[in-house]
Amino acid sequence: MKRVQFFLPALFLLCFEANSKIKLPPLIADHMVLQQQSNVALWGWALKSSNVIITTSWNKRVYKTKADANGAWNIKVETPIAGGPYAITINDGTPLTIKDVLIGEVWLCSGQSNMEMPVKGFKNQPVLNSNNLLMEANNSSIRLIHFERAASLKPEDSAINTGWQLSSPESVKEFSAVGYQFAKLLQQQLKVPVGIIGTYWGGTKVEAWMSKESFHSFPEIKIPADTTGTNKNTPTVLYNAMLHPLIGYGIKGVLWYQGEQNRPNSETYDQLLAAMVKDWRSRWQTGEWPFYYVQIAPYRYNDKLGPSAPLREAQAKALDLIPNSGMVVSMDVGEERSIHPPDKTTIAKRLLWLALANTYGYKGLAYASPSYSYMQVNHDTVIVRFKNALNGLTSFGKTIAGFELAGEDKGFYPATAWITGEGVRLKSEQVKQPVAVRYAYKDWVIGDVYNTEGLPLCPFRTDTWKD
Repeated sequence: MKRVQFFLPALFLLCFEANSKIKLPPLIADHMVLQQQSNVALWGWALKSSNVIITTSWNKRVYKTKADANGAWNIKVETPIAGGPYAITINDGTPLTIKDVLIGEVWLCSGQSNMEMPVKGFKNQPVLNSNNLLMEANNSSIRLIHFERAASLKPEDSAINTGWQLSSPESVKEFSAVGYQFAKLLQQQLKVPVGIIGTYWGGTKVEAWMSKESFHSFPEIKIPADTTGTNKNTPTVLYNAMLHPLIGYGIKGVLWYQGEQNRPNSETYDQLLAAMVKDWRSRWQTGEWPFYYVQIAPYRYNDKLGPSAPLREAQAKALDLIPNSGMVVSMDVGEERSIHPPDKTTIAKRLLWLALANTYGYKGLAYASPSYSYMQVNHDTVIVRFKNALNGLTSFGKTIAGFELAGEDKGFYPATAWITGEGVRLKSEQVKQPVAVRYAYKDWVIGDVYNTEGLPLCPFRTDTWKD
């Protein structure tokens, strides 16, 4: 584990003063991708109170602004339809030119280790088909930038990063397997440049990715005044160091894969996640961009953080709290003995389907997993009906083993399940008068029910009992 890095707050601006010329944040640099057909923010630091002139080569337009007393400036420029390469010149008396700028689609990916897991895999933990992915990675229309692990108790303006890199085996092998594959598939579908921004850290809580202001509704969460005893899971420290330097950069949406570390407080996770997204969006000031996230995969935990089923339940509840959001269900691609399942391709494809259908307007493409609607009890048999299954359900020929039934004694027993035209029927010899149903409501279980388009049923329970 790397030591947590805490920034010296004024370092970046001190470096600027020493050189006295245009300075830019990490994302505004050679090889960057700007969001197409949008008003995107450019910002940086120049000579104090100087006039700053920006020229964009795609339309030869000149923009003018003025640096404040600290040298800071910020302006929005119009971008055309996807294309490039272009150049941007910024001049406060000493011109600086940003080269090889592409216009296309930009997404940010964040979270903990299952988002962080690089294409090359972790030590003794592979990514499925990684070498094939690397073999096909040369693509100058895909650009990657990764922000290194860092923490701070104060919002930072800059962060250590790789810089924008052209997609190649060398750059891709170190980048998020989920994020890269999403970008690759999106570029193949849209035939436009794609930029993917990675900022993630394994084993981290959602609270660390939230700003100080987003905790107004959570007075029980305390933010320390100094670094004594702080770590990567201290509230706000990752937001300050790894998210704040990115805020304002033009993006189409956010991909999120996180949650395992929040199992101890799963009862408030949905509210925390919703508060985080609302705060991020308000700071971007570009509306409610899409937020697509992954429900944590099944795994046989051997720690004491608590069960994972309630956390998945909270993730599903967050869909109703976060406008313009979507959730990928991963109950069929978990790994019993690895918290980092190797199949990141299926996850990336499901995120892509969400984006294509909801964000890019693809018609006729299934993107939402079936989910529980309601149940009916008929003597000793339960009929369960589902949403997002207009063409029905399937187990692809396998025996369905994920359902359980309980009676008034609250004891759950395996149920025999069969698919019908109305949904799923359940019965158990041990439960003569069923009152509650659970599906895949365990740490480790393989999801075995899908809609006919191949999207797995979201785990659920109909009871609210405390285990």
